[in-house]
Order: sequence, then structure tokens, then C-alpha cells
Amino acid sequence: MTTDESDYELLITGATVVDGTGGPRYEAAVGVTRRWGGASATLVVLRDDAAIEAAIGRSRRRLDARGKVVAPGFIDLHSHSGLVLLANPVHEAKVAQGVTTEVVGVDGLSYAPIRLAAHMRELVEMNAGLDGHPGIEFDWASVEQYLERFDAGAGVNVAFLVGNSALRLATTGWDAVEPREADMAEMRSMLREAMEEGAFGLSTGLDYPPGSYASTAELANLASEAAKLHGIYHTHVRYTLGDRFLDPFREAIAIGRRGSSPAHITHFYHRATFPGPPEEMLQLVDDARAEGLDVTFDAYPYEWASTRLLITIPTWVQEGGPAKTKERLADRQVRAQVRDDLQARGVLYAGAGGIADIRLGAFENPANRHCEGRTLGQICADDGSDLVDRLCDLLLEEDLHLNQVTPGPHTDGIRRFYQHPWAMVGTDSTFVGWKPSPRTYGSYPRILGQFVRDEAVLTLEGAVAKMTSMPADRLGLKHRGRIVDGAIADLVIFDPATVRSNATYDEPRRAPDGIAHVLVDGQFTVEDGKPTGATPGRGLRRGRD
Repeated sequence: MTTDESDYELLITGATVVDGTGGPRYEAAVGVTRRWGGASATLVVLRDDAAIEAAIGRSRRRLDARGKVVAPGFIDLHSHSGLVLLANPVHEAKVAQGVTTEVVGVDGLSYAPIRLAAHMRELVEMNAGLDGHPGIEFDWASVEQYLERFDAGAGVNVAFLVGNSALRLATTGWDAVEPREADMAEMRSMLREAMEEGAFGLSTGLDYPPGSYASTAELANLASEAAKLHGIYHTHVRYTLGDRFLDPFREAIAIGRRGSSPAHITHFYHRATFPGPPEEMLQLVDDARAEGLDVTFDAYPYEWASTRLLITIPTWVQEGGPAKTKERLADRQVRAQVRDDLQARGVLYAGAGGIADIRLGAFENPANRHCEGRTLGQICADDGSDLVDRLCDLLLEEDLHLNQVTPGPHTDGIRRFYQHPWAMVGTDSTFVGWKPSPRTYGSYPRILGQFVRDEAVLTLEGAVAKMTSMPADRLGLKHRGRIVDGAIADLVIFDPATVRSNATYDEPRRAPDGIAHVLVDGQFTVEDGKPTGATPGRGLRRGRD
């Protein structure tokens, strides 16, 4: 640690600075220092040639970044790494893209606060196809205890949201019931305590029980509580609602309105199978903002969605938790009703080919390993089985742990959504199965390579702002997301001429090109294009970071 305020641990010279604000790029040197013995490494921007020359002589290390861009580290507004990051803190898939901070506890599925060990086991079992079930010690209950686990070291910083499923588990359990007044008071109290311990707001995933059983009024009540402590309402909407096109997003905006809360719609995108154009969806955001509401959204830049396979099963089958779910999946009468429900649902979660086109992953039973990375239709064609029967059998044989990859947004829709002034970036990254969605490994390089350089859908400055300062502002992070004097030294250095994603549907785990260096708190997590294994990240606390 340096003690002289003039000394720099690192001086980055020759780079073009894209500072995250959306303003024009400029030439400057960027110094990383721990002035006055500060706990965090911070930035100093040097534009004057004489000042840069003097700083070179007072720097421990100089990094020549000619031909490259230096930008704030990328902030991912949606990641399913809340458990797997504890098992693999290096987090290569994300640091290799330039990610330095990510939001966990998304989709209503947070693993704190969880008071009962039985509830933790059940939540992990139900959501293993989305969040994984790593062999870690589940030795926490509160948000503070959970965040302390990340303080021990991680490849990225972690910002945490409280999932409403955790609040329901502590009060109404796995049942699809209306909470009593005492239950609501307890949920508000738990949310308030969690935010005082550092959470950034409330998340919902209104396709995932038990949080999906919450009414609009219940969610507005909780969003109001979060807003009192300057938290946000971060929502995976109720896609089965009403017209299954605009009505799910109307509800999200209504919850923000009724709760006097900022509303952030996560993984907002348009499917080719929707009954109307993307402009109608974006107009909802524009109309809400014209009304004076604080509504924003994030989107991921790939055509492939991914989640737990259980999402294909109607939520009434999942009431009561994993044991009851398994009982119903084994019941032939229940399967008949599931078959009818799926036919009525159509292509909502699958695509034009229905559930036959769902690609399955995360198999652990040796007898089923041949199914890894294949579609349900291919598996059934091999043995002549019925799609719904095979779906239910595989879930039972794999203890509900399976993942799926399905068609998601279409490319033209991705372009249109990112051009919206209030669009930000969230990868919705999942880390289970041999063939996850390519968004897990390629999101940021794809935006910088394809949508900025090759297609000019976005300016470089505008794209970086959507990855940095805008997410920082949405979360209330005051010292990240911009390259300014005194900001915490989370940085990414990339080559704008070569940066690109190599991740595809068939080969989703390929690392990107062009991301040269990544720093978290002034330490290299990627150096010369390779992850270093460093884990300088930690749990962030709302209002204290």
C-alpha cells in the first residue's frame, strides 16, 4: 500500500478514455492509487502531458494501452451467480467479459434472508436448474451473513436484491394463499432489515413459486417499503397475465406507481411469437416516464433464453414445494392436466416449435447423460416417448435440477430495445449445464463488437454508459460506473477493433476476443486476455458503497 499521495500503483497510458457518462471519448492517462492509505483503490485522470510525464516517474507499474479503450468496469444488472460464485469465486465466464460488479438475488429467488434450514434446502432444490446447487456450506441466514461470504473474496463485486420468495417462505411458505395482515407486517419488517444490512431493493420472478403467488397489491406494498430506504423494484414480470403481451408489463408499472417505487423491468425483450411489435412494449416505458414514473429496464443481447426446466410446468403443480411437486409430476391425472395447460399456453416459454424445441441440460444421473445438450423433441424421437411424460420423468429422475435453453428475443428486437434511452445491460447469465445460453459468456463483447463496431446500432460512448454509469445510478452506487477522480478502480481495457463474442448456441462456453485487462478495486482479474484467478471483489452495501 502506498503512503505518498503522489504515488500510483498503476498508470495506464496511451488509451482512449470512454468514461461511462455517455460523453465524448478523450485521450488521457488513468492512475490507480490508494492515497492516504485508503481501503479501496481509486482513480486519478491525467490529461496534461506534463502531469502524465511526472506521474510516470512516480508509478510502480505503467501499462501501455495504445490502440485500446479504457472504460469503467461493466455492471451486470441480472446474474444467477448467487450460489455458484461462492463455489467458484474466480468467476471466469464473467470477468473475461469485463464484468466487475453484478446483481444477484434476481427473479425473486434470493438465498437470504432464509430463517429455516429446511426452506433453504427446498429453495435450492426447486431452483437448481437456474441457480445451481453447488456443494457449499449454507451457513448463513441473514443478508449481512450472506454478504460476508462474498467479502472473503470474489472475482466480481456483488450487489444483492431481496427476493419476494424468501419473504413468502418465512410467512406463507410454499402455499398459494393471500397473506394475512400479520404476514404482510412480517414481510415488510424482513425487507426493511435486509435493506438496512445492505440490500439494494426487492426482486420478483412472477413465474417462480412461491413468489409468483403474490398479488399486485402485495407487491406494491413491499415495493413501497423498499422505496422508503431508496431501494428499487426489480421484476421478472408475470408473463401469463392477461394478453400475455403488454399486460404483464402494465402490472409491473402499476406496482411501481402504487408503491411509489422505481420500477426496473429485467430481461425486457420482444419475442417473434408475441402478437404485437416491440414498439408497443417500449411505448409503455415512454408513457410511464411521461407520467413522471421512474421506469427503466435491462436487456440481454442474445436470441437464447435459459432458466430452470420447471418453468415449463404450471405453477399450481409446484404449490407446496419440491416434495409435493414430485408427487404431482408422478401422477398420470396431473400429467393429463399439464398436457392440456401446455397446449393452452402455446409458445409462451418455448418458441414456434413448442416444448419439443427446448434444449435440456444439467443432467447428473448417469443414465441420462446422453440427453445433455439435446432438445426434448430429439430425446423423445429416439425412444418414442410422449413429450409431457418424458418431461415429467426426467424432472423426477434428476430431482428437479434440470435447465433449459429456448428461443428468446429476436435480433431486430435486440437492436431496437438497446436503442431506447433507458435501456441497460443485464446478462441473465446461468452457469449450469454443458450448453447454457451463450449470453453467459458473450454478452458484453457481442454488444461492443457486433452492435457498436460492425452495425453501428449504438455509439461506443452510448453502449458503455448502458453498461456502467446507468446501472450504477439505477442501483445508487456513487463511486462506480464512471472514470472520474476518486472513483473506485474498477476498469476494463479492450481493443475496439477486435473485441467480439465467440459464444454461440452450439458452442456457448467460448471466451471472447479483445478484452485485454480487467481490474476490480485496482487488482487485475484479467491480464493480457487471461483470467488471473484474483478475487478482490466483495459484497456491496446499499448506501455505503
